[in-house]
Amino acid sequence: MQISGVEVYVNHPVLHLGATDWVPVSLELGDADAASCDTHVAVRLRAQSGLIRVRVFQDLGDSVRAEPAFTTVFDGQLTLDNGRLAVGDVEGLTRFVHQVGDRGAWDVRVAVDNPGRDARAIDVTISRPAT
Repeated sequence: MQISGVEVYVNHPVLHLGATDWVPVSLELGDADAASCDTHVAVRLRAQSGLIRVRVFQDLGDSVRAEPAFTTVFDGQLTLDNGRLAVGDVEGLTRFVHQVGDRGAWDVRVAVDNPGRDARAIDVTISRPAT
């Protein structure tokens, strides 16, 4: 089920997704399409060419899901200390925050329409880890 979405304009070709606290300076993207730490994912995308669409889905087993044709660039766990998922550009000019649930660990899958410097759409699927 889609639980939120936002379109953002970015000047720099990196978007951060994850906890609402500061992105650690140790999170370096380098030449990769995405990089992560325990609280954030950095995603490379196309900058200064139009709006970047970000959709957030919560996996509830229903039929409304992220675009299956997108390429997964991250599939792992993130810790959201306050249960909120933040989306923001690397320069800190744009930030969107959505409450996804309780604090703690979340399974997160990040997929893009075209990996690398041509990505214009990002789908984020979150769910609680299986116990």
